[in-house]
Amino acid sequence: MIGERLSRGSLVRDGLRLAVYDSGGDGLPVVFQHGLCGDVGQTAEAFPDDPRFRMITLECRGHGTSQAGPEFSISTFADDLAALIDHLDLAPVVLGGISMGAAIASRLAVSRPELVRGLVLARPAWICDAAPDNMAPNAEVGRLLTTHSADRARAMFVAGPTHARLAAEAPDNLKSLMGFFDRGPQAATAALLSAISADGPGISEEELRLLAMPTLVLATARDLVHPLAHAERLASLIPNAGITEITPKGVDKPAYIAEFHAALSGFLKDL
Repeated sequence: MIGERLSRGSLVRDGLRLAVYDSGGDGLPVVFQHGLCGDVGQTAEAFPDDPRFRMITLECRGHGTSQAGPEFSISTFADDLAALIDHLDLAPVVLGGISMGAAIASRLAVSRPELVRGLVLARPAWICDAAPDNMAPNAEVGRLLTTHSADRARAMFVAGPTHARLAAEAPDNLKSLMGFFDRGPQAATAALLSAISADGPGISEEELRLLAMPTLVLATARDLVHPLAHAERLASLIPNAGITEITPKGVDKPAYIAEFHAALSGFLKDL
């Protein structure tokens, strides 16, 4: 497992210490970012354990063991990531991420294309616009955690229509959302969910059409937070993009991981 080979370092930005994980070696550097309220465990699980590829993950502010600070936004997270790539002097790198990580990667590919030789957008939750409808479940949990104890917030969510809909249509989304009620500290979790659900990558479709780097878009069905239509739209906008649909994690997690590894390996070996 790649997680067993990760070394931990740090990057200091705005007085905050942010955790950096690096699998090391001489392989192709791939800066690979986690999703909202995730951490390096998410990226390590999805990344192939192959010495040809070097995985680097920066845990965003308020995620994992990184300090939180006063501001949560996709643009801030992207600026932190650019600072890390500059600090490591590895550019151009393959840049990618899952969900929020994909939004961070797309923003950085647009704003700093000289840093990026290839782009991986896995289960994207955003195209361009802020506060897309698919992020409403995360925003709902954020609101509940802002105004109620975790136990009360959980009970209210379970009794509501979003829980029932996700249980029937997107069980993996529901599993993630239910985990947020146990994530601490509660105030930081509530702030992250509220701020990022209302945010966006701050880019335009016209800017996506100008991207020149090879791009892999990974998508799944049965996912209301990461709609297949978002992945298809991104793949249609970015000129050198290809899309691969893999088994939904909520249907068969081992198949999801195996197919994720295979698709990512196939893309990286040609860069």
